[in-house]
Amino acid sequence: MFPLKMFNEMCDVIYPNLCLACSAPLNKNEKIICIKCQISLPKTDHAEYADNPIAKKFWGKVPVERAMALYHFHKSGRIQHLMHALKYKGRKDVGLRLGNLLGYQIKQFHLFPEVDFITAVPLHKDKEKKRGYNQSAVIGEGLSEVLSIPFNSEILQRKVYTDTQTKKSRLERWENVKSIFEPGDIELIRNKHILIVDDVITTGSTLESCAVSLTNIEGVKVSIAAIAHAEM
Repeated sequence: MFPLKMFNEMCDVIYPNLCLACSAPLNKNEKIICIKCQISLPKTDHAEYADNPIAKKFWGKVPVERAMALYHFHKSGRIQHLMHALKYKGRKDVGLRLGNLLGYQIKQFHLFPEVDFITAVPLHKDKEKKRGYNQSAVIGEGLSEVLSIPFNSEILQRKVYTDTQTKKSRLERWENVKSIFEPGDIELIRNKHILIVDDVITTGSTLESCAVSLTNIEGVKVSIAAIAHAEM
């Protein structure tokens, strides 16, 4: 055991575990995100106000019970570094951790007390196969762990493969995603409250399309939560 311990300590020196937000070496009691980053990540105040900027994106478009994002997204900022690791580096543990942090914020402010299911914005099967997983679903699983609300990835399905939204205008984003989602088991969610989870909200077009497909079902209520809000 002693030689193995020495070997592990040598590996930590040669290949140190780094914070995925700031690249600083992690202490032994830190995982994925260092304590300094966890404290200084740019939190929003969305949990405190029902009429926050995320909620306002859906006003007059689709009925949403409550909406919020946990952090502000800044280009080349720490949240972007975390999202990059989650989406392109295979770091599912980042998504689970961010989902946990989102869950702690929701519990602290007693948001979404009557939610029946958590689901995620779905990827097209081809894109999910290429990436290996749906990053929003991983976040949803982490959220489910904290809130003890069942996560169900089959509530929403994506019918059409769409191009990336990154460089599109607001109108182009909506045209790109309208009518591309459909509900899964309608009887399962009839008269239920569904919390839809996403990684980053920009215009809200994708989530609006998801919400429309669900609120067309009798008695279904929808709320929305995301890790970050990126202003255009």
